[in-house]
Amino acid sequence: MSKQIVIDENSGFCFGVTNAISTAEKYLTEHRFLYCLGDIVHNNEEMSRLSALGLEIITHEQFKNLHDTTVLIRAHGEPPGIYRIAEQNHIRLIDATCPVVLRLQKRILDAYHTSGKDRQILIFGKKGHAEVVGLLGQTDNTGIVLSSPADIERIDFSRPSILYSQTTQSLELYNQLIEQIHARYEAQGHGDGFEFQDTICRKVSSRAKQIAEFATRFDVILFVSGEKSSNGLYLYNICKQHNLRSYMLTQVDQLASLDLSDAETIGICGATSTPMWLMQEIASKCAE
Repeated sequence: MSKQIVIDENSGFCFGVTNAISTAEKYLTEHRFLYCLGDIVHNNEEMSRLSALGLEIITHEQFKNLHDTTVLIRAHGEPPGIYRIAEQNHIRLIDATCPVVLRLQKRILDAYHTSGKDRQILIFGKKGHAEVVGLLGQTDNTGIVLSSPADIERIDFSRPSILYSQTTQSLELYNQLIEQIHARYEAQGHGDGFEFQDTICRKVSSRAKQIAEFATRFDVILFVSGEKSSNGLYLYNICKQHNLRSYMLTQVDQLASLDLSDAETIGICGATSTPMWLMQEIASKCAE
């Protein structure tokens, strides 16, 4: 009896990543190579494919030493300092920052310039994540990054604050954080001193509900993601909660270590950083 193998139609690159990759591909059809500031996507298989086309990843330190060349800004965005260096060093930037991230950067920058020194700017996100680095840069790195409830203690509750979120964070966790911070302000008698803005990308936040439903429909779930993808780890854990036979794969070869002989139905899904071609390759291998 043949197995039923289904690829989740909602999985794969979000618009921002798709746009950045197509921008790189278009440039590389006419030029020998293109520098990219950091991994364009957190997926080693896709990065290997792009590297073969001529995409060369550089660090921020390497960027500072470049002159008279072209560099791609990936979907995650960059802080203002990068644009200043580019101007000084005559670097042409191809800016593929995701429009959702760009809007968020502008909102934080505007809030920083209009708040004065009294209001604290809070950013819910993963410390050191490329997008968060770009968001923090809008505040001259004076903002406070909150990665867990424990980080709330860094807030001065006698001063007003405004909270934003990294676009790819969990909406559920963000709402929990908002409640906790608001409760602390209320306890201090400064309930009106706290504001927040919903800045989570719905393409990403809706994935949690979609992937939970998808995971329940199959005997086995193969979740395809890069090891460095925070979005991937988050979504994989949701799969695992709803289907104990969920396995994370980063490449096709890992299929050999799994015994899927008793699985009549197999669902294949992935992160917003997972290329569709990789999920299709895994589906083809399963069919064999």
